[in-house]
Amino acid sequence: MKVSDKLSDLYRDYYELGSTVAAKREIAARQSVDHLRALLPNTPYACVLDVGAGEGATLAEMARTGFATELAAVEISDTGVAAIEARHLPTLRYARPFDGYHIEESDRAFTLGTAIHVLEHVEHERLFLSEISRVCDLVYVEVPIELNFRTGNAIRRGAPFGHINFYTPTTFRNLLQTSGLDVVTMRLFANSRAYEVFAAGPVKGSVKWAIRSSVLAMTPLAPWVMTYLAGAVCRRSA
Repeated sequence: MKVSDKLSDLYRDYYELGSTVAAKREIAARQSVDHLRALLPNTPYACVLDVGAGEGATLAEMARTGFATELAAVEISDTGVAAIEARHLPTLRYARPFDGYHIEESDRAFTLGTAIHVLEHVEHERLFLSEISRVCDLVYVEVPIELNFRTGNAIRRGAPFGHINFYTPTTFRNLLQTSGLDVVTMRLFANSRAYEVFAAGPVKGSVKWAIRSSVLAMTPLAPWVMTYLAGAVCRRSA
């Protein structure tokens, strides 16, 4: 099993150095690591494997904040691996290409595995999750929650970036559980103010952040009307 030729072609040059979206990825990485710390506060972790690490923005944020003693990465895109290596992160053990479904490591080789904004791109989600949980004691998975009354817009926006899966909180939890994972904790997050301001400007972004955050705090129906992020900490079922 490997990533299809179609998706492989899409991601081949996905992470060219000097990309105009680099700043957005840095902001997204900061908020994702904040989510990680909210659910997994007892840092530093001994060794963290970032699966589908992209161009390394999340790894760089983990290194900057001392999230882990040692980091490693696997990524299907050659340009992504090259970009990670170009960062010269002092705690990085390696960055390797992989086929999307097989990680060349022994069982439970890592304290924690992360798959952050990866699962929405994956053709065979349960195979992917099963492999991460094989090599990692704990797994953190983060996805956008976009399966709501505006899903059609999400599909159109996400198609150029390889988004092929869309979730509600319930379907996301069910996917994790039917992949042989026990969900230790799961939480919904709004995008950070910095992310919304970058995407929409200081005034509109601040208003969007305030509304989205307030609605999430007030009602469990929030993900049915707006897009949020879900983060889940899991471990392999006994």
